Parts: sequence; structure tokens; C-alpha cells
Amino acid sequence: MTESRPDQPSLIRLARESGVDGPDPQPVDLGERVRELRKSRGWTLEQAAKQAGLARSTLSKIENGQMSPTFEALKKLSVGLEITMPQLFTPPDDPRVSGRMAVTKSGEGQTHPTTTYEHELLASALTKKAMLPYRARVRARSFEEFDGWVRHDGEEFLYVLTGEIRLITEFYEPVDMKRGDSAYYDASMGHNVISISQDDATILWVTAL
Repeated sequence: MTESRPDQPSLIRLARESGVDGPDPQPVDLGERVRELRKSRGWTLEQAAKQAGLARSTLSKIENGQMSPTFEALKKLSVGLEITMPQLFTPPDDPRVSGRMAVTKSGEGQTHPTTTYEHELLASALTKKAMLPYRARVRARSFEEFDGWVRHDGEEFLYVLTGEIRLITEFYEPVDMKRGDSAYYDASMGHNVISISQDDATILWVTAL
């Protein structure tokens, strides 16, 4: 949740520019992919060929990159391997465990103050994150304090930590929320949050990037 002000860089944009997005996916070697799928099932060439209704020699040539399978052969492979055709061209999940972890002690987050919010970015030491967690102190008390709607890509989760807030969105009636309440919404929909308690409210935001 960030404001698009000319004089202040977007927190979401800053996070993305710091390396949130991972490397571009590499093309899949069909032969290797078929061999991996076959071996993961414990099948020999003969067993897999029989399951798919193909000649053993045909399957061997496909696995060794000596033949480009026809559409019909691809359909038979997907049926025989009990997967969808797109999965033939989808790389397997990386089995490696990265062991990544970041601990942010209270008050040690990276601060990013704005006129209406005071953001504290959590887990800032990690790059290439799939989500952006941050704690925010809500200073705004009215919609007029914002320069219009806040909008950005992704989905967002909000959890009220202290105080009471009003979640104002473009397509729904405003919702008053207190400690322990939460909301999940499309962040491309216009949205703003104001505090309706005497003190500034605090919330936890998690934005998918």
C-alpha cells in the first residue's frame, strides 16, 4: 500500500527495483523433461512407451532429442504420463531449499514516512521477495488527505494491530475495522485507509509482488 506522490517514490516500486522479481524462466528441454517424468514414476522405456501407446524406439528418440514429436505423440505422452500437455513444457519445481530467513526486531524496520502513513518495511535484507510485508502507522483522518486513490499491481492483505481504521475502497462501502480484523483485496482497485481512533492506528500490510 503506497501513495503515488510526485515527491515521494512508491514503496512498491522501490521494492521491485531492488530485485523482487526473479530471473526469466529458461526454456524446457522436452526430451529431458519426458525422461524426468518417466523416471519419477519408476518406469522403464518399455513401460512408459506401452503406457503412452508409442513405440519404444520413438520414445527413446524423443528423450534423446533425435525426434520432434508430433501433436498426436504429445497428446499420447500427456495421457500416458497422466499430466496435462502444458505440464510437458513446464519445468519441475526446484527441490532445493534456500533456507532464506530474515528477522526484524521491533522498531528496526526500514522506515518510509509519507504524509498519511509511516511505513516500516520488514525483512528488508532479503531481495527477490514474492511479497512485501510492512507495518504502518495510519496518520490520515480523512479521505481528502490523499491525492486521490492509492492503486498498484498485486493483491494485498491488511491486519489491524492497534486502534480502529476505516478501509475505503473504490467499489465497496467503507468498512470500519478494529484490532484483530483483516481484509484481503485486489490492490489495483482504488483504496485508502484512515484512522478513526483518537490515536494513530497501526496495521500490518502484506503485498504480493
